[in-house]
Formats: sequence, structure tokens, C-alpha cells
Amino acid sequence: MHRTFTPGATAVIKYLGSKRTLLPLIGEAIDALQGTRSVIDLFSGTSRVGHALKGSGYQVFSNDLNAYAATLARCYVEADREEIYDEVAEHVEALNAMPGAPGYFTRTFCEEARFFQPKNGARVDAIRDWIAAQDLDPSVRSVLLVSLMEAADRVDSTTGVQMAYLKQWAKRSHKDLELRVPNVLSRAAHGRGSVTQLDAMEAAKRLSADVAYLDPPYNQHKYIGNYHIWETLVRWDAPEAYGVACKRIDVRERKSPYNSKRAIHSAMTDLVGVIDAGALVVSYSNEGYISRDDMVQLLSSRGDVFVREVGYRRYVGAQIGVHNPKGERVGTTSHLRNTEYLFVVPTHPDQLFQNPNWTGLSAS
Repeated sequence: MHRTFTPGATAVIKYLGSKRTLLPLIGEAIDALQGTRSVIDLFSGTSRVGHALKGSGYQVFSNDLNAYAATLARCYVEADREEIYDEVAEHVEALNAMPGAPGYFTRTFCEEARFFQPKNGARVDAIRDWIAAQDLDPSVRSVLLVSLMEAADRVDSTTGVQMAYLKQWAKRSHKDLELRVPNVLSRAAHGRGSVTQLDAMEAAKRLSADVAYLDPPYNQHKYIGNYHIWETLVRWDAPEAYGVACKRIDVRERKSPYNSKRAIHSAMTDLVGVIDAGALVVSYSNEGYISRDDMVQLLSSRGDVFVREVGYRRYVGAQIGVHNPKGERVGTTSHLRNTEYLFVVPTHPDQLFQNPNWTGLSAS
């Protein structure tokens, strides 16, 4: 059955590693895996992929260890529009009229750091305190948290990651914080999605589906470090912070083998070995610790490997260049374009890609 895969339907937060440009290719690949009804998304991130898969009728099982990512998945994969929309819309209207009340968020991210204008930080504090105080349905709560996260993202003063803020206020930061109802979809034709918040290996041992989609971290940059403000916004735990960017103290403590050049190959090999799915679809960057050829070899334990490559511009911070803590330019980046690989290991090679645009590689 042919499905219409709809990229870009979610107004997600700015996110390094978002698969916006790769979505049509991911859709083409999964659509070619005939008989697919369910998909595991082991590293769900913004849930841009999971949201598009749900919109195409697939039952999606999302997983991510970070709290902010699991919350995005509960909004865009697990929540169903017909069950939550009216209540969320009512709350959003009321919250947009709520005055600010400065607290931890304002002090940490607007005064000690300059990620947001204080007027908007105070609104975030007031709205988040209200959400914490309510006895809300879990799906409604997650959708409201995503509404607040996306509203804050629209008035931030960064290049897209939270490792630093701009020396001069971004033009958008002067706008007033405004919540919107996220684009929550109706239940997928093949069943309601679900979310786990586990280490990828633990999730792989628990979940089963027709296809598993993997988009693992690929170098030393930890997503929780890049998006520590969203982690704090969701957890609302007022953590001790460090550095100019006021990162959560646990950013230092939380380690992943996927961020280690020494450990990532073994971690990926073990993960691929335990996944309970007939077919695999893996996206990976040429900036990653595992080379294209090594990834093919690693995945070939599951069968024939097919590969496509997509070029794209690096994120805006790379375009701007290298600056010191004072905001002074001290260097240029080595390259402005990257290559994204999409590897597909089908259940049966003959079900896939009678298509000259795909390159089939021998499992041997």
C-alpha cells in the first residue's frame, strides 16, 4: 500500500541533527518495505520522523533517554488529537493571558545567562509552575509542555544550540512569548503509538516492530548539553548550573557510548544485534565516528545493505564561524556542507529498491 509521507508538518524546536531534509528519503525507504505496519524509533529526538510516520498511518514506538525528547514524543507520537485538542486549546488560551512571575528560569537563563529576555523568562516561570501544580492527564501535560517549549524557542537568542547565547539580542527575542497548540495528529491507522524513556539498548530489548529506525548520536557532542534548557524546562528541578551557558550539572555526569570514539562501534554492533525488527533503517552523518564503509560492514550482519547519500548545509553556527567567549571571531570552520547517509537493511532484498537511485551492497 502506498502512503503519503508528509515532511515538515511539525513546527519543531530548532535542532541540530533534525531530519527535515532527509524525511522524504526515509519515507521512500520505509514505504518500500512492504507489509510494514509498525516502526521503532530508538533515538527519537524532536520526533520529527516519528510524527511523519504516524501521519502516514504507522504505529510508532518512540524512545529517547532525555526527558525533553521523551516529552516531545508523548506529544507528537503518543497523544491523539481527538482526545486532547479541546482541553489543550482551552488551557493555551488561558496561559497566554497569564502574567509573568520570575523564578529559577528567569534568574538562570535571562539574568545569569542571556538566552531569553527577562519578560519572557518570567512568563515561562509562571506557566511552568501552573502546569506543575495541575492534576493533568499525562498526554495533555506533555502537549502543554511542548507548547511552552516551542513558544520559548521562538523567542530565544541563540544560533540554534544552547551551548552559548548571542552577544547581541536576536531580533526574535524581543517578541512576546505566545503559546500555540502543537500539531498533534489523530491516531494512526495501524494503532496508537507509545513512548519509552530508556537507554537505547534497554529499549531495544523491550520493543518489537516490523522496522527499526536508528538515528544515534554520532560524535562527542551530547544532545543534553546542546539542549540543556529544554531538559530543565521539562524536569523543572532547578538544578545546580555551571559555566557561562548555565548548563545542568548532570550534563557533566551523563555519558553515552555513542559520544565516544572508542566505544561507539561496539555499542552500535551490540544494539544492532538485539533489535527485534525485520528491517533496519539507519541515518548517520559523515561527521560521525563510524565511517560509511564501517557502518555497512556493521549492518551487514543483518543482511544486504542499501545506501543513499544526501548533501546539506551545516547548521547556522558553522556558517557564522568560530568565536571566543567575548564574541570575537577567532577562526573559520573547516567545511560548510556535510553528507547524511541513509542505510537500509530490508527483511527481503527483493522487496526493496528496484530503483537505480539506491546502491545495494553485498552482506559479505
